[in-house]
Amino acid sequence: MLKYKKIKTSGKARRGQLITAHGTVELPTFMAVGTAGTVKAMSVEAIKRTGTQIVLGNTYHLMLRPSAERVADFGGLHKFMNWPGPILTDSGGFQVMSLSGLRKITEKGTTFQSHLSGEKFELTPERSIEIQHLLDADISMAFDECLPYPSPEKKVAESMRRSMRWAGRSKDAFRDRDGYGLFGIVQGGMIKDLRLESVKALKKIGFDGYAVGGLAVGEGQEKMFEVLDYTVPELPDDKPHYLMGVGRPSDIVGAVARGIDMFDCVMPSRSGRTGQAFTSHGVLNIRNSCYQDDHSPLDANCTCPACTHYTRGYLHHLFRCGEILGAMLMTEHNLRFYQNLMAKIREAIEADQMADFVAAFQEKYKDDRKM
Repeated sequence: MLKYKKIKTSGKARRGQLITAHGTVELPTFMAVGTAGTVKAMSVEAIKRTGTQIVLGNTYHLMLRPSAERVADFGGLHKFMNWPGPILTDSGGFQVMSLSGLRKITEKGTTFQSHLSGEKFELTPERSIEIQHLLDADISMAFDECLPYPSPEKKVAESMRRSMRWAGRSKDAFRDRDGYGLFGIVQGGMIKDLRLESVKALKKIGFDGYAVGGLAVGEGQEKMFEVLDYTVPELPDDKPHYLMGVGRPSDIVGAVARGIDMFDCVMPSRSGRTGQAFTSHGVLNIRNSCYQDDHSPLDANCTCPACTHYTRGYLHHLFRCGEILGAMLMTEHNLRFYQNLMAKIREAIEADQMADFVAAFQEKYKDDRKM
């Protein structure tokens, strides 16, 4: 069982700790996405330098290669990828959804063809939990279905209720042990009654944490915050709250202010690989020609290697030449920015100044949704 400790609040924002088998996570936190057992363009040492406390692994991708059984033979995902800290694994439901015509959903679970080889696989709540156990995830996620947006209300209702039945089966299959836990996932699209029905069903089952899924799928920030406004207050206050697949800096700040504790997103690493940098002055694209003769650091307020050892002009050169070093430096910078942001959020909550922090930050990053 995981242990959650709430330390301080500022409005609805929560400062807490999550104690796992592989260490304590200071909340709110941002999880680096390590889909295939690695955060793209980063070594484990670089991940540690950013201040990252917990990484996310992907059930779907790891079951396809190298296989959960092979990872277990290496001693679990922590040893396989040389990451000593906590790991959360998603259930694979989101990735299976993206396969579209290559999958079939039944009450039992899903059957699908691998996007790599065309080989057929079956993924059920029981198999998803088994895979996550083999990976030795500190936090496992209940198996669910995540629909594309928008979807017809009838289909959303059917999917949500099936996901709640799968949540019960996930809980039955989970092996409870000290330092490990299982999170349930709230579904229901953008429909309030369905979201609240989902929360009620998950609370009845009982989980170590509660995630809000099915957002950041194209609904826009205003709609996402609307869903959080009526969903998060219904979640158990003595458990961690996780917003899946989010997001941009302004999304994170706004969601923390609504009671969310945990986040994950490919945004910092994907942006880093394409030359987009998050800085204390806003977002910039280092590929732009205006930076080719720029002798200044990427961000004078940052202490990452990209900012302390190189100029904007050199980083621009790396991306124009397609050099791998550019992606490595920029990804580390972006993840450091995200972790610095989370540290500042924690400080703001401790000082009971979250409202002021939100106002100041959102003004600076009001255009990051255009990325």
